[in-house]
Amino acid sequence: MPARVSESYVLRTFPYSEADLIVSFFTRDQGKLRGVAKRARRPKSPFGAGLERLTRVHMRYYQKETTELVRLDSCDMLRSPFELRSSFETSVGLDYIAEVTEQLLPAAEPNEKYFRLITAVTEHLAARTGPAVWCASTYFTVWAVRLSGFLPEPRVSAESRELMDEVLTRPVAQVGERAWSKATGADLRRFLVRLIEDHIERRLLTAPVLEAL
Repeated sequence: MPARVSESYVLRTFPYSEADLIVSFFTRDQGKLRGVAKRARRPKSPFGAGLERLTRVHMRYYQKETTELVRLDSCDMLRSPFELRSSFETSVGLDYIAEVTEQLLPAAEPNEKYFRLITAVTEHLAARTGPAVWCASTYFTVWAVRLSGFLPEPRVSAESRELMDEVLTRPVAQVGERAWSKATGADLRRFLVRLIEDHIERRLLTAPVLEAL
């Protein structure tokens, strides 16, 4: 059985036995997958720091049609979130992006536009400082709901409706040029988070942490 290599974002890890991890990761070509990373919790792990949340990697794995979990072999890091996590606000924003993606996306359904969305907002966070987390999280949430197919007419202020129209028609770098603060689009984010929570039938753990910043 040949190994498959996919460009991926790590979403979440779970302890699995004494030395192993279950890894949820979003691939560019196969969608969201879960796999077992043997020896990932040991000091000389073949994965190194590549399994940190929202690390962009080339994931090498073996996949059988008869099993739900793939077997992870190794990963080559393409971009680390470590430099972003030096800011607590940005770290919370990354955790929010990872949780929404983990909960919202169906398994094994490729979504190239969603993959590019994660890339765009994380690169925006890397290039900006200060209130960039509010632009990135708002932009991400609008598009995450839009790409998942359940974006209605929002029941928000006229200003936030204009902001959503801007998000849907301009790249994040251009949207980020306006003056941003926590208050910018706050009612829009709340509206969209409620939509997501109704859709996934659970509460997002990171959303209240983000809004408490």
